[in-house]
Amino acid sequence: MSFRFITKSIHAYLIDYPVAVVLIAAPFVLGLGQSGPVAVELSVVAGVAALLLASLTDHPTGIVHIIPYWLHLWVDRAVGVVFVIAPFAFKFTGLDVWYYWVLAAAVLFTTSVLNAPEKPVAIRPELGRRAAG
Repeated sequence: MSFRFITKSIHAYLIDYPVAVVLIAAPFVLGLGQSGPVAVELSVVAGVAALLLASLTDHPTGIVHIIPYWLHLWVDRAVGVVFVIAPFAFKFTGLDVWYYWVLAAAVLFTTSVLNAPEKPVAIRPELGRRAAG
């Protein structure tokens, strides 16, 4: 069994929108912000951006299919890196640090280790011959 089981559809239906909602709500539920308001604001902004990214991605739950899925994954990974760096950059302490580091680990692990590669689109040979001739 492969560990790379998170397909485009699984990512679209089970990850994108729920994670966005968690990013928006969790800082308030968990009482983040002991280090300052940026600890709350960063998560909420990331959640709103995640909603926008999901709705613009070319996958089953995208509303307007503008962003290719591969680019969506790279944006997710970049957010993971930002979440690793944020506690240092903003001098977070306590729960604020762990919140971002756990999120970073989850995002990077999910999009890099568990993400199933997309199947390449096969080009029908007869289409290639017509275009060439």
